[in-house]
Amino acid sequence: MSLPRLPLRPGALSGGTLSGGTLARDLLASVVVFLVAVPLCVGIAVASGVPAELGLVTGIVGGLLAGAMPGSSLQVSGPAAGLTVLVYEAVTTHGVSALGILVLTTGLLQILLGAVGLGRWFRAISTSVVHGMLAGIGLVLICGQLYVVAGADAPGSSIDNLAGLPTLLTRFTDGAQALSSTVIGVATIAVLILWKRLPGRLPQLLPGPLVAVGLATAAVAVLNLPVATITVRGLLDSLRLTGIGDFAFLADPGLLGVVLAFTLIASAESLFSAAAVDRMHDGPRTRYNKELIAQGAGNTVCGFLGALPMTAVIVRSAANVQAGARTKASRILHGVWLLLFAALFPAVLGLVPVAALAGVLIHAGAKLVPVATFRPLWREHRGEAVVLVVTALAIIVTDMFLGVLLGIGLAVVKTAWETSAVRLDVQEHDDRTTVALSGSATFLRLPLILDTLEAQPKDRPVELDLSRLRHLDHACRTALESWTTHQGTASREPASAGSPAGK
Repeated sequence: MSLPRLPLRPGALSGGTLSGGTLARDLLASVVVFLVAVPLCVGIAVASGVPAELGLVTGIVGGLLAGAMPGSSLQVSGPAAGLTVLVYEAVTTHGVSALGILVLTTGLLQILLGAVGLGRWFRAISTSVVHGMLAGIGLVLICGQLYVVAGADAPGSSIDNLAGLPTLLTRFTDGAQALSSTVIGVATIAVLILWKRLPGRLPQLLPGPLVAVGLATAAVAVLNLPVATITVRGLLDSLRLTGIGDFAFLADPGLLGVVLAFTLIASAESLFSAAAVDRMHDGPRTRYNKELIAQGAGNTVCGFLGALPMTAVIVRSAANVQAGARTKASRILHGVWLLLFAALFPAVLGLVPVAALAGVLIHAGAKLVPVATFRPLWREHRGEAVVLVVTALAIIVTDMFLGVLLGIGLAVVKTAWETSAVRLDVQEHDDRTTVALSGSATFLRLPLILDTLEAQPKDRPVELDLSRLRHLDHACRTALESWTTHQGTASREPASAGSPAGK
């Protein structure tokens, strides 16, 4: 996303006194973010298999609590599309009753990680893994929501959903309800794509998701279309407070894996979002450990209330910056507007067609797939592109947690391979052959080294020169010593025992 940097006066984001002009800008920005957040909060909740009101609860906590805490001053927190698939799988497998303790434990773990200073280390996660994670989430989200657009039930797992798409194509027009639902979903996606391309200031004043869902809701009401709408339970009726007895869920090792996945993905997405938001303005930079603690506090409260997990989200954060926000007051006020909406106008949710929200999420999922940037990445950094693709495919084939772990492992192996480059120079002399090694000799390059040594003529001695190595690991040293002893050749060690190659 390419955005102009927003110049800010010194201290504008540090919680100082608000001037009239600054407050006016923050008030306007908060309304814009609120209008963007409503359809996303509701849509993510419905797609996650929980009551729509729980998405609003997470948005409210993200604004009122996380928004008031130190860390990053302009990014906005709430339910994120990136966790939709994982939440849906957890709710389907373990029930809605387990969601609260999962999110609460995630929050406590995030607070601990931030308190011990590990927040900044999340920036060390390979961007290819993060982009691959988001791409995998986006593809899984799209596959699942296509069934909702068609008014059909998804088969279940990501692989089953993907395999069932050819059959689904024949069901988009199967009856009046399926046809109406498909038209509403496709029209919603079309509005989202075309809205920002309209001339004038209207696309900047009204967010696309709100317009698309609003038009879809009006069309269903006016034309009396036979499509499914959101089931409304009421804000208080949707809450399920987490109690001491719910900690028994954590005895299941499978749920501990879900907690770790929640923690890793929510923390990484939040801190990567913070880094992106920092590039959009010239104000104070994010304090990553404090931001991780703020996210943890928000998730702890969300977990206690039985709501969705919370992350910082780039869509709402970018809308906040673009709308001219100057202080954290904008994101706090957006939480106030969400609370008022959930408390005073809950019946409005019952008018919203589910297919329209599915269209919003398909559009959001498509934006998670880095189609435009993949080709240049493949040309310039092919290894990074491979990590991205493998991570995305692993998430589709297995699950979120295993996919991310595989991506991280592959990124580590790729980095180890690239940094263990070694060069072998073979020089023929009258009485001997000299093989000089330079660079880093590790076990990853051991087959190449031994193949080169064994290919040398057997009728003359071979001298092994290791003096130019920057690093020689234990496995490589042991193998070379064994080869030297077996061949009866000489070996020239590094100049000093304390050099990297001598360690």
